[in-house]
Amino acid sequence: MMKLKSNQTRTYDGEGYKKRAACLCFKSESEEEAGVKGTLGRLVGVFENRDRKHRTYVYVLIVTEVLENWEDSVTIGKFSQKTQGRKREWFKIEDAIKALQFHKPVQASYFESFQQSCLTSNGTPLVAALSGDCNPSYSINQSSVSGIR
Repeated sequence: MMKLKSNQTRTYDGEGYKKRAACLCFKSESEEEAGVKGTLGRLVGVFENRDRKHRTYVYVLIVTEVLENWEDSVTIGKFSQKTQGRKREWFKIEDAIKALQFHKPVQASYFESFQQSCLTSNGTPLVAALSGDCNPSYSINQSSVSGIR
């Protein structure tokens, strides 16, 4: 189903949930907003907001490069009194959940699901590598646990 608005076209799936393009541009978004490059890891979960008809697929991003300067670090606040752009900070999963619970409870639930899935793997983060036939195979990713406060 499609719904036309004056300035945009929205597409919906068979259950009436909005289809969004965020999944198609994760590489540019992670680079522009967080200043990191990486590869897509395993699916953490599918999260739905039935009232607003939103469905979000959350994946692990395996960071392969951390950029010193990135778009949002220099452009956010550029034309205001604010002198510095977006900042980046790394968190342990538990600390991320605590930081998000009050203002961003939906995003906190993403980390809670990821944390729960790590418990089934004895605490070791798993990374899904999609093979040509799209069957995920899992391997231990030591780089995902180093350098985090």
